[in-house]
Amino acid sequence: MAGTNFTTVLEFILLGFSELPNSQGFLFGIFLIVYISILTGNGIIILLTKVSRALHTPMYFFLGNFSFLEICYTSVTLPNMLTSLWTHDRNISFLACATQLCFLLILGGTECLLLAVMAYDRYVAICKPLYYPLIMKHKVCVQLVVGSWTTGIPVMIGQTYQVFSLPFCGSNKLDHIFCDIPPLLKLACSDTFVIELSVYVVAVLFVMIPFILIIKSYVKIITTILKLPSNTGKYKAFSTCTSHLIVVILFFGSATITYSRPRSNNAGITEKILSLFYTIVTPMFNPMIYSLRNKDVIEAMKQLLPK
Repeated sequence: MAGTNFTTVLEFILLGFSELPNSQGFLFGIFLIVYISILTGNGIIILLTKVSRALHTPMYFFLGNFSFLEICYTSVTLPNMLTSLWTHDRNISFLACATQLCFLLILGGTECLLLAVMAYDRYVAICKPLYYPLIMKHKVCVQLVVGSWTTGIPVMIGQTYQVFSLPFCGSNKLDHIFCDIPPLLKLACSDTFVIELSVYVVAVLFVMIPFILIIKSYVKIITTILKLPSNTGKYKAFSTCTSHLIVVILFFGSATITYSRPRSNNAGITEKILSLFYTIVTPMFNPMIYSLRNKDVIEAMKQLLPK
């Protein structure tokens, strides 16, 4: 508009939990404990899958990679969040925000694909046990993991470029705990319909399709398990799948709700809570879910730790 002065945004202010000024120290302590538990728990899983011969199988190869992914995923957001809570400095540069979003999208897409790969591994193990050693060779497992890590890189870089090509003018207050697409689009001072459409397309490719494949795998898995003659066999088969299924529900559920909700100026606190689930809660509970329900992991841990 002619005669209107626009201020180009050079940095953002991540409001985080600024609505709770008296709880900053408490929140710092909570998130620090959570981050340490994520690093420790997932680090132990990685170590166990490396040193224990009993865990040198495709299932635990994928689990070790998944735990490494969880450490990377939380390290994109949590250290910056902790620094902000400790120093009360909520500023983040334009470039740092773009970098954070890019890595968040890449690692989030990788997590969706890797969860689908893990579901496929369980499908082959339970539905085609005789062919499992032939299908899930180490070379194939490595290819599936590499594919999960690399497939989304060009797409997510393009998505990030699209978002940060928007003109941001006026307010630079980002009502979120980290740089994410929904709160960033609220600050854009131009039409965001095309970018929102591309976000939904990417969500379908990297969230909905893997989720549908996971559900399809589990329908076949459950059908096969119910046909097993012994209750012991059914219990063992279910126990190897329920851990993965719990992680899938936690991650996909919160991420899908966050990105499929219509934009609203009053949805800040809801988005923050939902984002905590898929960026922090799932990585924190991942080691506990897999270790507490898995006899192989427990036995490997007993051998590793001093009596």
